[in-house]
Amino acid sequence: MRRQTLQPVTLREVRTARNEGFDRVVFEFEGDQVPGYHLEYIDAPAIKCGSGDPTTIAGQGLLEVRIQPAQAHANGQVTVSNRERKLSLPVLKELELTCDFEAEVTWVLGVQAPHPYRVMELKEPTRLVVDVRH
Repeated sequence: MRRQTLQPVTLREVRTARNEGFDRVVFEFEGDQVPGYHLEYIDAPAIKCGSGDPTTIAGQGLLEVRIQPAQAHANGQVTVSNRERKLSLPVLKELELTCDFEAEVTWVLGVQAPHPYRVMELKEPTRLVVDVRH
């Protein structure tokens, strides 16, 4: 039996916006497949995967978005240059890329406090959308 190898999907852009009732984070990918993902609130501090060093992220809640197989680089160049962002949205306070290693991309969303969230997959272009309720 031949084993199929899953190639990492390249993350091309990360956008944020305030909407009525929620703050939104959009992860846009190359191609037509949303990679696998896992979201959960984690305890502080967030840890950078390459070094194991802790990193401080604004907010009383840390929502981790782990995406696999994925990468935020191509041909030795980063594809998302702004990897740490301070925000002044109602709930979202900061975003930070904490991992881009061995086909795993992890972003931590610093939120005012843990709030309910929803996740959607959208096409054309391929996106993973995270809405955090106000």
